Parts: sequence; structure tokens; C-alpha cells
Amino acid sequence: MITGYKAARNRPLTRGQKLSNTALAAVRAPVEHGFAHLKNWRVLGKVRTDPKWATTLVRALLVLTNREVSR
Repeated sequence: MITGYKAARNRPLTRGQKLSNTALAAVRAPVEHGFAHLKNWRVLGKVRTDPKWATTLVRALLVLTNREVSR
């Protein structure tokens, strides 16, 4: 797991650390947005089934969500 750098009160971040945090945020943002969109689908809170089927359901919901968002 990769985590970003955190500044302390007496130790600000260097330019390289800031660039590293920016690059990490750019990679994480699409994933975080995907999870946020999936949370809008209430059916996922009630899924009590085979994990393979749940994975297929999540993929289908992501496709539908991405189509709706890109309009």
C-alpha cells in the first residue's frame, strides 16, 4: 500500500513530496469516484450471493453509471 507524505507543523513538505502526493492523488481519484458512484446503488447493500455473481453485478453497474455520468 502506498501512502502520501504528511507535513508536520515544524517540517513542511519538499517539492518532491508534494509532486509525489499529487501523482498519488491522480491515481486514487478515479477509484474513489467509482466507489462513490457505487454507493448510490442501494442494491449492493443487500447482496448476499456468490462473489462471482456479485462481481459481475458490480461491473454491470459501473458500466451503467459511467454511461450515465458521461452524458
